[in-house]
Amino acid sequence: MKTLFAFLLRIANSAKATVATFLLLVLASAVIYSLLENKGVGDAVWWAVVTATTVGYGDTYPTTPGGRILAGVLISSMVLLVVPLITAHFASKLIVDQDAFRHEEQEEIKANLRAIRAYVDRMEAASSAPDSSDRPAAP
Repeated sequence: MKTLFAFLLRIANSAKATVATFLLLVLASAVIYSLLENKGVGDAVWWAVVTATTVGYGDTYPTTPGGRILAGVLISSMVLLVVPLITAHFASKLIVDQDAFRHEEQEEIKANLRAIRAYVDRMEAASSAPDSSDRPAAP
C-alpha cells in the first residue's frame, strides 16, 4: 500500500508523469479493447479516448463481457485516480504560499537563532558569575 501511495505521489508531482500515465492507460486499453472486440486500432483508440474522458458518445461500445469489464476498469481508474492526480497537480501549482521561506532564508534564520542563543547563554553566564561587588572588601 505504501509503495502504491509513493508511486501515485510521484506521478502527481510531475506533469509529465501524469500525462504519460494517462496516455499509457489509454493506449493499453485501446490495444486490449481491439483484441477483445475485434476492432481496428483507430476505432479502439477512439473508444479508449472517449471512454477515458467519460464523454461516451455511444458510437462505439463494448459488447463482450471482457470489453465491458475493461470499460469499467478504465472509467474507474480515470475517475478515481488519474483525474484527481491531474487536479491535485494543478491545484498545488496554483496554491502557492507567498509567505513561505526559501531554503536559504530558513538556513539564515537558524544561524541567527543559534547566534542569539549563544549570546543569551554568554549573558546568563556573565550574570551568574560572582563579580567584585559581591565579595567582602579586603581589610
